[in-house]
Amino acid sequence: MGVTAENPDIRRRQIFTNIGAFAIALNAFSHLLLNVVLFPWDLMPLHIYNAVVTVLALSVHRLQRYGENLGAIALSTLTIGGHTYVVLALGLDSGLQIYFTLAAFLLFIFGIEQWRQFLIFYAAAFLALIATLYFGRPTGFVVPQQAEFRETLAVQALINTMIINLLLIAYALTALRHAEIELSQEFARSESLIDVILPRAIAARLKRGEERRIADKVPSASIMFADLAGFTAAANAVGPDELVGWLDELFCSFDGLCTSNGVDKIKTIGDSYMAVGGLDGDAQRGAVAICRLALEMQHEMSRHKALGGHRLSLRIGIHNGVVVAGVIGDLRVSYDVWGDAVNVAQRMEAHGEPGRIQVSAQLMAMVDHRFAFERRGSIALKGLAETEAWFLTGALADADKITNGKIANGEERSR
Repeated sequence: MGVTAENPDIRRRQIFTNIGAFAIALNAFSHLLLNVVLFPWDLMPLHIYNAVVTVLALSVHRLQRYGENLGAIALSTLTIGGHTYVVLALGLDSGLQIYFTLAAFLLFIFGIEQWRQFLIFYAAAFLALIATLYFGRPTGFVVPQQAEFRETLAVQALINTMIINLLLIAYALTALRHAEIELSQEFARSESLIDVILPRAIAARLKRGEERRIADKVPSASIMFADLAGFTAAANAVGPDELVGWLDELFCSFDGLCTSNGVDKIKTIGDSYMAVGGLDGDAQRGAVAICRLALEMQHEMSRHKALGGHRLSLRIGIHNGVVVAGVIGDLRVSYDVWGDAVNVAQRMEAHGEPGRIQVSAQLMAMVDHRFAFERRGSIALKGLAETEAWFLTGALADADKITNGKIANGEERSR
């Protein structure tokens, strides 16, 4: 009630303040009812006090929206001032001064951040205790002749103090446990988010405490670009929900293939997909993995549903070479790769053919004797010299037989 703060720490303290205020109101009201029955006229000053405290305590929550500690200040003032009056009124024999020992729990409603305000009220409670002990009378000035009544109050005060201590500590530990669980859940979410955004090896390095600005030079990595041929026309024929859903389903399947093949997905650029193998330093394994990924992506594409009545195909280009890889950005951290090898791979895709996987001679040399290739010949890549290009047609283990340097479908094998 009355808690409007967004900050979870402030909300927790204000809720604690509300709980304390309602508990004080309930306590004062119960004393009011009991005392009216026992001493309808002799305890009239206390009747008025308990009635006023009940109303004021029930109004504390209304102050929360006007300041993060305004309710705490009002509750502390009411509690310390009111209790000092009660102890002086009923006398030290009532044992009510023991309630001053609960002043340390004011820290829960002020919080560690506002420790100066807490110390002010804690000091006020301490001085109030000293004042009542030195200047208070044993019997007080209200019903001084009722010794049995004060003895009953002393017993109740001891019991109530034990109960209040238990409840406050239990609430504090429960709140702490909830905070730890929330922190653990947030940490788990951030950990999983890092694993999604960054390659697992890079994420592991960050978790071990390595500086965020990670930069590595990889002497031999295999870069793949895949682009959806005919995507623009198909995208114009469908609504945004269908388009995003179609891309999400397709790219999620590609993500799964990257994981199963041990390849690092780098990013998606519009309708293009980029992945790299061999960033872990195992160049040959990375090259083989990227070729397997490309073949599986083509197979997945052939099974994927049409988009707006258009059956799309993948155009894939792969190249092997030196790259620089690293983590960049602050607002949206990303892992990327740069270098001439990246540019060549992108042009291998752009100059390829829909439904086919075009690779460079360097890439083919890394995986020879493991896959079947069809020679395309020399092609001119924009901004680069002419280079030999090959089409990856399948894994040799998938071919029925290989004879005289020819694969089963009659296509020329590498070398």
